[in-house]
Amino acid sequence: MSSLSYEIVDVFTDRPFAGNPLAVVFGAQALGTAQLQALTREFNLSETVFVLPPTRPGASYRARIFTVDGELPFAGHPSVGAAVTAVGRGLFPPEGVVQECGAGLLPIVVGDGQATLTGGTPTLGAELDPGPLLAAAGLTADDLAGPAPRTAGCGLEFPYLSVRPDAVARAVPDVAAARRFGVDQVVVLSWQPTGRIAHARVFCVGMGVPEDPATGSAALGLGVWLVATGLLPADGTAGYTVRQGAEIHRPSLLECTVTANGGTAVGATVTGKVVPVARGEIAVPPFVG
Repeated sequence: MSSLSYEIVDVFTDRPFAGNPLAVVFGAQALGTAQLQALTREFNLSETVFVLPPTRPGASYRARIFTVDGELPFAGHPSVGAAVTAVGRGLFPPEGVVQECGAGLLPIVVGDGQATLTGGTPTLGAELDPGPLLAAAGLTADDLAGPAPRTAGCGLEFPYLSVRPDAVARAVPDVAAARRFGVDQVVVLSWQPTGRIAHARVFCVGMGVPEDPATGSAALGLGVWLVATGLLPADGTAGYTVRQGAEIHRPSLLECTVTANGGTAVGATVTGKVVPVARGEIAVPPFVG
């Protein structure tokens, strides 16, 4: 095996050269982790996903997801992009798609160039000191608005920092401050109750991604945070929208739902479109033992 086939797709957008770009690589099951990491660094995108044969009963495929700095157990836009791209290649039918990854077995509904991903088990952390998060986002205490920050997730946790609407556009990732305070990532957001829309920016400086244009895992966790803070209903299923990426010229749209019971989120979904932009072959890196 001298090369692998791949596709570049833009996720959480209905047009090319927007949303979050993703490399989807096929046929890499014989490669070691160091080789997968080398390929990821060669693509130099926020994330690369490798579509591999499943190892657990009931799974359609196994996804290994990498940033340029290392492997992730789960991420949203690689999951959505991998499912749509693999179905488009005819690797498995669109009905009953189940992705195996570090967050478990996750159902994905695929159709019409888009996918709806059900996140992992919701988790919620304690309230956080806003100071380090504000510093990591280049903001001050005057920019705070809304509920206190805390971590939440559905397979991958993020801290959520609610600020004034004008502060979202002014936020700038401060790598030095983030390292000083040990902040690997932060979701900066303003919440618009009318229409249930979050304007968000996601800084992942600890993962080698200064700013992510569309973050499905963070959109899932946002639903958990919204229920916990009372911004979405305590019972039943509610929809909400995340707008992200415009500040870095990659506008993205993530349509989400969260299901709650007694004030606690019990599940969340995120839906996004996938647009193909390139395909080709890439050389296999030398094996590193």
